[in-house]
Amino acid sequence: MNRDLGAYRKSYEQQALSEDKMPSHPVDFFEQWFKEVQSEGGIEEVNAMTLATVNAQAQPQARIVLLKSFSKEGFVFYTNYESNKARSMEANEAVSLSFFWPNLERQVIVSGTVSKVPAAVSDAYFASRPKGSQLGAWVSQQSQVIASSQQLLDRLEALEKKYENKPVKRPAHWGGYVVAPQRIEFWQGRPNRLHDRVRYRTDNGNWIKERLSP
Repeated sequence: MNRDLGAYRKSYEQQALSEDKMPSHPVDFFEQWFKEVQSEGGIEEVNAMTLATVNAQAQPQARIVLLKSFSKEGFVFYTNYESNKARSMEANEAVSLSFFWPNLERQVIVSGTVSKVPAAVSDAYFASRPKGSQLGAWVSQQSQVIASSQQLLDRLEALEKKYENKPVKRPAHWGGYVVAPQRIEFWQGRPNRLHDRVRYRTDNGNWIKERLSP
């Protein structure tokens, strides 16, 4: 079966991107775009992003995760430290994050290195989660083969009884990562596929802006 998707076309015409009007630090501009995308509406999870990793066998893999905080130090997300993605990040700290915001015809690509956040940061975020999500972190041996979904439900039921009137402590195998950016590219869709692309890159501690050909 060969389904031709060549007729799927869209002309991007909403906005333009001028590097002269962009701030000196890329995270400041990311925050501006994030707020604008959120205000525009139409996207349920504005903080959804693609995390791309490369494992010890040089096999790339990408999946959607959720951005939970960001600052000039980096972009933070949380996951199981024993998952496939965690093993890949342990083997290769170079990762990429990608945001796609079709409501404003925008993309952002973050390239950098990843490391675990301090335990206290993971503890604080874990404590803010709903109890069901806290228990889910204990239930799931992420990326491991299981016999059935019932196995997870049985484990969850047992933990619900165990922690019925007790706080749930963060498991040691679950916590946060921060991606320290080295390059951040902002992409704004434009007519005739002549898209605006502006990349920030680090140079001796300074951020350099440069326009890229589409």
